[in-house]
Amino acid sequence: MELSRIVNELPHLNVKLNEPLSNYTYTKTGGNADAIVFPKTRAEVVEVTNWVRNHGIPLTILGNASNLIVRDGGIRGIVLILTEMKQVTVDGNVIIAESGTALIDVSYLALEHELSGLEFACGIPGSIGGAVYMNAGAYGGEVVEVIEWVEVVTPQGDIKRYSNEDCEFSYRYSIFQTNDDIILAVKFALKDGNYQAMSEHMAHLMDLRRSKQPLEYPSCGSVFKRPVGHFTGQLIQEAGLQGYRIGGAEISKKHAGFIVNIAGATATDYVQLIEFIQKTIWDLNQVRLETEVRIIGEEVI
Repeated sequence: MELSRIVNELPHLNVKLNEPLSNYTYTKTGGNADAIVFPKTRAEVVEVTNWVRNHGIPLTILGNASNLIVRDGGIRGIVLILTEMKQVTVDGNVIIAESGTALIDVSYLALEHELSGLEFACGIPGSIGGAVYMNAGAYGGEVVEVIEWVEVVTPQGDIKRYSNEDCEFSYRYSIFQTNDDIILAVKFALKDGNYQAMSEHMAHLMDLRRSKQPLEYPSCGSVFKRPVGHFTGQLIQEAGLQGYRIGGAEISKKHAGFIVNIAGATATDYVQLIEFIQKTIWDLNQVRLETEVRIIGEEVI
């Protein structure tokens, strides 16, 4: 069916047709989406969920697209980008944030209210929904440690809450990677903190990030999960791969665990470079590198 029908049938929604996803990904790569919808409320998410189910159309969910590669063939069906859903409330030691809110913003809001527990997240450039989906973490902290519940909409259009335990969190994993629920909001349970101590710690973490990570280039963040007993960056560095390029994608000379877009890279450049790294590290060390970054979408036909 013509996806333009969604514009006529749900005219109050913010919809873009045949839109380049490279406009939204942190790598600045990716093909076109047939249609992107930017919901502003839970009700609009439910509307879209019901619409795609009734019409048999695929639905893909994106947040900040910071730890993501969209292939050059783009994405068919409807893409739901949740970054307009960013309402946040603070009540005592609790912060409830909608899924499109930037995790960085919530970490600094917690600082403002002297609520401790999210300091580790002050430099993670993802959305709340993406952070839950991936169980995001840095510098010894993970979001699992501070989540009380996660509110979702199911593929049937029902609102549901998961307890922390229900989410089945583990290293860079949650149950939302294996079901089709859409994360709407998250409740963080934090502890009383000291503004000065928290502020100094967050400034230190930001200095570390700036000194070690290639923030001056577009990238998808940390490409690989940490293999047991090894450090990914060290393996890549020892293999002599830093600075290796395919097309416009380069293994960062500053941090070997990052691939940066230095010259108009395509998603295909990224994927081929990832596969090259995986093969090289396996051949040299018999260590299998598993991607942390999500790779979605279709190849160019």
